[in-house]
Amino acid sequence: MGICKAFLASYIFTAFAGILFKEKLHITEVIFLKYRTDLAVEGVENLEQSGVRPGEKDGIVMDKEKIDEDIKVTTIDIVNLKGEAMLGKPCGRYVTMEVAGIIDEKEGISERAAKALARQLSKLVKHRYDLKVLVVGLGNEKVTPDSLGPHTVSKIKITSHLFKIFGCDGDEEMSNVSGLAPGVTATTGMETAELIEKAVEMTKPDVVIAIDALAARNIDRVSTTIQISDTGISPGAGMGNVRKQLNEASLGTKVIAIGVPTVIDSKTVILEALEEMKIPEEKAYHYMDSREFDMVVTSTDIDLVIKSFSDIIAKAVNITLHPGIYS
Repeated sequence: MGICKAFLASYIFTAFAGILFKEKLHITEVIFLKYRTDLAVEGVENLEQSGVRPGEKDGIVMDKEKIDEDIKVTTIDIVNLKGEAMLGKPCGRYVTMEVAGIIDEKEGISERAAKALARQLSKLVKHRYDLKVLVVGLGNEKVTPDSLGPHTVSKIKITSHLFKIFGCDGDEEMSNVSGLAPGVTATTGMETAELIEKAVEMTKPDVVIAIDALAARNIDRVSTTIQISDTGISPGAGMGNVRKQLNEASLGTKVIAIGVPTVIDSKTVILEALEEMKIPEEKAYHYMDSREFDMVVTSTDIDLVIKSFSDIIAKAVNITLHPGIYS
């Protein structure tokens, strides 16, 4: 879940004084990023909490839209190097969809969320007669917070074999879709990125859609939020295990990342608690620096979160790639 180049900065846990100072880019602000997060919208919130309100002059363009009473969408476009430096993410589009009522199973919410997500995804992946797509489900199916990718890809309608059987070069109603759940290096002994590179060589897709778990700073977003980005992804980053990056530069084709925050760094939870108790910052920093908290935490209903969001994402991908079947 990380994304190329400067995106790695967002994973280096700079909870207490992650100072980004880019003299060559004429950034004169000293920005304190206190919390680790993979979400662009939370990166903006971190900046605002530090007294910096990023805008177009900083290379960061935001747009907010309310879809209905339960669904809202925030789109963040990073358009230049200054924006990259401020958010620690590469230029590109980051779409955050927040949905209320999923875990409570509000009537019709899953269907509405899937259609809303499909509308956002179709702006980045447009169906056409000869579209070829590789859908990759990243993560470890045996570790619940990290199993979003495998669970989702298992629900995607795979069609590439049909195109081969009937000798078709395209179809108006459905795309040529391959699927892959490569597992993780700890269980396969192979680098996930290298397996995906080989799959790309075999299938020659126009676009790769990679689905993975993310890290957030706000526990509420674990059960409400989906992020789409067009800048790629790094397997394992959400679980604190950054691997080789998957992006257009490494794979030679467009990479769309879809992620859901399923974990929070334990340091983030502790730091927020100390701040709520009005503990002075210097004491909080000293406490954190003097102890090892190399852990991530998740919610007690994470199994339901994975089930619900894998359903929603799979439906959205199927609607986008197979409009003649699922629209």
